Amino acid sequence: MPDLLPHRSEPIVRRDQGVLDPNCHADTRRFHSGIGSLDLLRALRGSRQKRRPLSLNVQFPPRLAGTPVDAGESYLRRLEREIDLVGCHLGPEQRIEQFHLGGGTPDAAHLQRLMQHLRQRFHFLEHDCGDYSIDVDLHHTDWATMGLLRDQGFNQVSIGVPDIGIDSQLSVACYQNPAPIHSLIDAARTFGYRSVNVDLGYGHAWQTPESFALKLGTLIELEPDRLQVFDYAQPPLRYRRQSQDRPAAACAQDAKEAMRRICFERLLAAGYQYIGLGQFVRPDDDLMMAQERGRLRRNCQGFTCHGYCDHVGFGLGAISQFDELYTQNSELLGDYLQQLDLGQLATCRGWRCEAGDQVRQLVMERLACDLELDILAIESRYGLIFRQYFASAWLRLQQLSWNGLVEVSERFISILPAGRLEVDSICQLFQEDLNSPGQAAGCACVEPDSGP
Repeated sequence: MPDLLPHRSEPIVRRDQGVLDPNCHADTRRFHSGIGSLDLLRALRGSRQKRRPLSLNVQFPPRLAGTPVDAGESYLRRLEREIDLVGCHLGPEQRIEQFHLGGGTPDAAHLQRLMQHLRQRFHFLEHDCGDYSIDVDLHHTDWATMGLLRDQGFNQVSIGVPDIGIDSQLSVACYQNPAPIHSLIDAARTFGYRSVNVDLGYGHAWQTPESFALKLGTLIELEPDRLQVFDYAQPPLRYRRQSQDRPAAACAQDAKEAMRRICFERLLAAGYQYIGLGQFVRPDDDLMMAQERGRLRRNCQGFTCHGYCDHVGFGLGAISQFDELYTQNSELLGDYLQQLDLGQLATCRGWRCEAGDQVRQLVMERLACDLELDILAIESRYGLIFRQYFASAWLRLQQLSWNGLVEVSERFISILPAGRLEVDSICQLFQEDLNSPGQAAGCACVEPDSGP
């Protein structure tokens, strides 16, 4: 198989780079306390007036050792209160096209109660017309749970890896045993789930390229629809919270690079396509087809076919997104519960994307989603000269063009097949271009009249 990945001597790419924040794919480093609940309320009312469709995300804390029996009940009461406080500002005609329950899987009684409460407040679609997904924990999910989740309307499932926050010897045993994952995938197929995703981490201290290749091979044999690959140095939030008191030791950098290379080579050879942000999908996957049709978008949940929806988050640390506005709930459980006990929203910080940031975000999104950027369209929409505005990134793109990763012309930037494996790093060039001459000089940038 040809060597598609650039060699270490080539200039741009950070091999371990995955996602800025694997929880939300938004740059939360820019969030600040100047954004609060009033900003969220105004955005909610604007969404209702425009009758925008919705994407909901509910965060339920993962099961942790030593958690009190009534902790789930206590959290659920506050979560229901937040749903009521937010739901009364949205309209009943706003349909829920996308829904995700993340973090940990509630027990059966809490799950049924939560879904009943959500359906009383929001317009969920019938007959599997929406994309409704859930994260499940391998250690706390069986066939009965998979059947219950399907009965509650979930049609996509993401199966979490079991090897963070566990004793290292047990980790190795669980990691190499495909039987539990195989059982859940069989259950998902039996109950008619539309899509099955499996998380796959690399770079742990006890991993070797050989053990990783073995694990990857067993997963490929199980034929999941999607694989979400992540570096243990930047685990998704649901794993990060389980291991935050015991940071995961990393393997040597050369071993990590070897695992990453194995991952790309094996998955591409097995017929999966890489769309960025660590996400591999089958050619007939909804995300892949959306990319081919130019309809793929990227929001605070990552790649989506529902980028036109307003995104509303509930629960601990949840993020909401309404066009240029981002808001986030408190990530401290005590603060979250206290605010809702006072009858107040738990919004504690956020960010409003200004005009210059909107240009940058649109450029990064279209390159990531379309693998191509219409330069003249950006210049016409925002009233700028692209090569001056992104002067630093333009020089780096020319270097990548010489290395065969991208093609640059007066009209287009196109990511070539060899560069698609580094699409995240290529897009990141525009995030790192904050100090380019064009932007430092305050290059004129007008608000767009309308956009895709």
